[in-house]
Amino acid sequence: MSGWGIALAGMALAAAVVAVGLLLHLFHRRLRISLAAPRVAIVRSLAEHGVAGETVRIPSRRGKTLVAWWLPGQGRGTVVITHGWGANRELMLPLATPLQAAGWNVLLFDARNHGESDADTFSSMPRFAEDTEAALAWLRARPGMAGAPVALLGHSVGAAAVLLAASRRDDIGAVVSLSAFAHPDGMMRRWLAEKGLPFFPVGWYVMRYVEHVIGHRFDAIAPVTTLPRVRCPVLLVHGRDDEVIPPHDAERLHACRGETPAMLRLLPGDHDLSQHIETELPELLAFIEAALAESAPASA
Repeated sequence: MSGWGIALAGMALAAAVVAVGLLLHLFHRRLRISLAAPRVAIVRSLAEHGVAGETVRIPSRRGKTLVAWWLPGQGRGTVVITHGWGANRELMLPLATPLQAAGWNVLLFDARNHGESDADTFSSMPRFAEDTEAALAWLRARPGMAGAPVALLGHSVGAAAVLLAASRRDDIGAVVSLSAFAHPDGMMRRWLAEKGLPFFPVGWYVMRYVEHVIGHRFDAIAPVTTLPRVRCPVLLVHGRDDEVIPPHDAERLHACRGETPAMLRLLPGDHDLSQHIETELPELLAFIEAALAESAPASA
């Protein structure tokens, strides 16, 4: 091949590399947009809801600030509530107010990119867990709260996040997981199927890219991995008619509990459980009561 031929071939190869790079950049950008959580606005204040409490601000990772509601109870302990993907703290009030009425303090916060909290580059389940731990750090810094009993309650991605957070700590007395997935792999495969994308090679590449962006391997952060590491009682609640995360995920998660004292409750209802959780509130309150009463002496 002549010198000109080699030069032209090199230019063609360079152009192909640039074109592939541009296509990947556009694909990654579109993917991140598709996976971004929608921001749902807070509609009414606590006063408009008729709930006693105050709005507080909590420092989180990367210099970001979370907006939260602090609902004081009767000093029995605190339940920290983590909402799900695309939700906000206001949507969790139907769970928070009965807890407050039962005497528990309640802390509800908006995760980054949600509600009124600061925006960040992306949302992920590990970042939900980081924000949960930021809320715990804020709580523990309050007078008299350093060793007080604490329970974590989360919904959907928030449920997976509180399991991840609890698996890293020894100061949590109870965890309530509502509609958690068993493994991010299953969630991603369902999302890919909804988009009509084949798993090989597109889906596999998407999952590896997401792991790269969030900085965690799915296997390491999956609830089936973190639940057996939780050292306090766990209540797993799931709707039998859940089409977002099938109840099989809850059964799989419960089966992987190891030595963690975990109970499973399958209820009528879909993913948000809002229409049926009210009938389960007495059992939920009794679970938190028993777990935190048992943890209180050790915490103190």
